[in-house]
Amino acid sequence: MVDTHAPEGREDLCVVQVPLFHGLDYDDQVNVAEVATPTSVAAGEQVYAAGSDTSQLMVVHTGALKVSRIDAEGREQILRVLGPGEFVGESAFLTGARPDHFTTALEPSSMCVFRHADLGRLVAAHPSIGMRMLQEVSRRLAQTETRLASVISGDVTSRLAEYVLSLHGTTTEDGVVVELPLAKKDIASLLDTTPESLSRQLRKLQQSGIAHTQGARGLIIHDIDALMDLAAVA
Repeated sequence: MVDTHAPEGREDLCVVQVPLFHGLDYDDQVNVAEVATPTSVAAGEQVYAAGSDTSQLMVVHTGALKVSRIDAEGREQILRVLGPGEFVGESAFLTGARPDHFTTALEPSSMCVFRHADLGRLVAAHPSIGMRMLQEVSRRLAQTETRLASVISGDVTSRLAEYVLSLHGTTTEDGVVVELPLAKKDIASLLDTTPESLSRQLRKLQQSGIAHTQGARGLIIHDIDALMDLAAVA
């Protein structure tokens, strides 16, 4: 069950770390935090479903959420994964339409939730919030267009390379180590491919010496330049 009780002060921490509110001074951020509802969800818990009557902006404080759709054949298609500082629910605020997607917690997560009416007043009082929201929506649209072009070209290799390059890595003597944040079947869904195709692409990276897997979710990149070249194919 969603728990809307959180330790005192968490709202403030959430607001401070969110790019959406970086244009505000600290006092204004504190005022914004006062209208945020701290909300916690368990791993695997559905935050909201497609078609639900929800009109809230949800900002991730800790953990991770996945945004997905179900296709006509009942298969899940992951659209994006949200981490701390990222948000979902802006479409309902901007258009009033009900969501056409599902949002689910990948791990225990906490959020700062803003009701439609409260967010409307905040945007009216602080236009920079609306501008940053539009910038983020535009960034997502550009990413979607890039993914669509890659899907049309059928180039799974470039999609995988671009995805791996987007992950946070740690430099070691062996190369750059990244941790895959999702199960491989979920990464395949996110990249619009099949788990079998993803496995083939990972084997090709290993055979070419560009990278190799380490454990269930680890990946060591030996040749960043080669991986960037693959990402640029699309």
